[in-house]
Amino acid sequence: MIRTFKRGMMKSSSSVTPSPTYHQSFEKPPFFIGGSVGTQIVRQEQAKWIQDLTPVQQDAFREGNASLKAIQVILQHGGLKTLEDFKILYDGHWSGSVPGGIAQGQFSNFTSDLLFAMERLSTNPYVVRRLNPNSDRLPFSVDPNTVTNLTGTTIDALFKSGSLFLADHSYQGEYTAQEGRYSAACQALFFLDQRSGQFLPLAIKTNVGSDLVYTPRDDPNDWLLAKIMYNINDFFHGQIYHLANSHAVAEIVNLAAIRTLSSRHPVFGLLQRLMFQAYAIRATSEIALFNPGGLFDQSFAFSNVYARKFATDFYPAVAGPFQANYFEEDLRARGLLNASYGPDLPHFPFHEDGKNIIVAIRTFVGTFVDTIYESDKDLTEDSELQAWITEANGPAKVIDFPSAPLNTRTQLVEILTHMAWLTGVSHHVLNQGEPFTASGVLPLHPVSLYAPVPTAKGGIKDLLPWLPNEQKSVEQISLLARFNRPKIVENNETLLHMFDVETLLSGTGEAVKVANEQFMKAMGGISKEISTRTFDDQGLSQGMPFIWTGMDPGVIPFYLSV
Repeated sequence: MIRTFKRGMMKSSSSVTPSPTYHQSFEKPPFFIGGSVGTQIVRQEQAKWIQDLTPVQQDAFREGNASLKAIQVILQHGGLKTLEDFKILYDGHWSGSVPGGIAQGQFSNFTSDLLFAMERLSTNPYVVRRLNPNSDRLPFSVDPNTVTNLTGTTIDALFKSGSLFLADHSYQGEYTAQEGRYSAACQALFFLDQRSGQFLPLAIKTNVGSDLVYTPRDDPNDWLLAKIMYNINDFFHGQIYHLANSHAVAEIVNLAAIRTLSSRHPVFGLLQRLMFQAYAIRATSEIALFNPGGLFDQSFAFSNVYARKFATDFYPAVAGPFQANYFEEDLRARGLLNASYGPDLPHFPFHEDGKNIIVAIRTFVGTFVDTIYESDKDLTEDSELQAWITEANGPAKVIDFPSAPLNTRTQLVEILTHMAWLTGVSHHVLNQGEPFTASGVLPLHPVSLYAPVPTAKGGIKDLLPWLPNEQKSVEQISLLARFNRPKIVENNETLLHMFDVETLLSGTGEAVKVANEQFMKAMGGISKEISTRTFDDQGLSQGMPFIWTGMDPGVIPFYLSV
């Protein structure tokens, strides 16, 4: 062991330094940090977090006012008259809070079925799954003639060949929308088109009211509204899922570490780097975002009550399990990677970018762990580390955490790699700047309907009644702009700098410092590849009609930023 620390120096109830406690912030776990020590940690992290937020808030407020002034001009000419008019709300108004602006192709191709489908494999890749012909059933019926017309084959043939996929938000049918707001509870079927080699939408079922099934063969306005209704459900999912998955899971694993590892333990040092400002966010969101009448209630179809219900319902079996949500383990479980019962996806942007990042993270963490423990035996004899694993499985109630005792360095590498993935990558796919640039871009991605879900198809001449008006549109854009953190680039707080801090590297030996240099080089290369993407001669990037940069290590934070 190169780094010196007192192995076995476990914290106990008799220690003069008290530990934070487990606080029940929801009806059921996950716990949050509590007690006098926990409160002190939260306040310290809130102070720094608010300091970082302030310039973003100021930019978003100023830019929102500028956008509202543009609206005044629009209103003088009758307000938003077409879907293309929404572009006015973005043009030149948000360069301070989101310097990169919206993703290329997001607005110009918002009617594209390929764009809609490929967002399931990029901007929110945590819902869609391949239907397994050996164990699943078709979730709903689609007119056979329509299916043949769209796909050149039958739905049964698609299903049996493993070429049919489902994204299911039907659970939102249990939620009640706020007054004057409306939402469906959509299920969407997608298929692999053997003719074009593309991943495309087949049908969308609303699961409310008349329970209509829409397809691309419907009137263009009907079909576009169906995609909008699905996106409302999907955006709600993404924003709350990321809280139950990245925030809640990382928080409780780290809290178990705070209660068991000494501050001089190398693993403790790595965890605290990954958990920079982490405990500020849930506490702050309770008083500003998810409070009754707060920012969430002001914009979304469903109130904060259902945000809490979603988190409570999805945490135990979907968002919360630790090992089941390892990057590629989750993708395999949903049939999106190496499926034995269907063809490979021709393009999978989330995996294409993510696999390179997680390999680099795992490589650094592997060197870090091997520097601390020269053998698996060294690891098994570290009573502090074993106490952390026991605590996580016991009082902390971390779901699906590796069981105690931990026997191998490989297991520890996977734990720490997943923690780094949750805090520095997975979080930002759904949150941070990504909603502004892609998954929340109007008019395709509102967060609520403003007219009831149709009871019949046909006769829709104008989609504007269902969309946010000028004021509500700016409120949505401004809210999403506040999630971004543009200053992290100049402050060296991007993923590229995840491990590049003296408090972590000092005393760990030359091998870890070299590993950090190699990690930064790898991240720089990945960033260059992502940031310089262009459209090919078919107008596509990664098989999509928009350029997705949501995992660029040069601009996303290394930590849970918001």
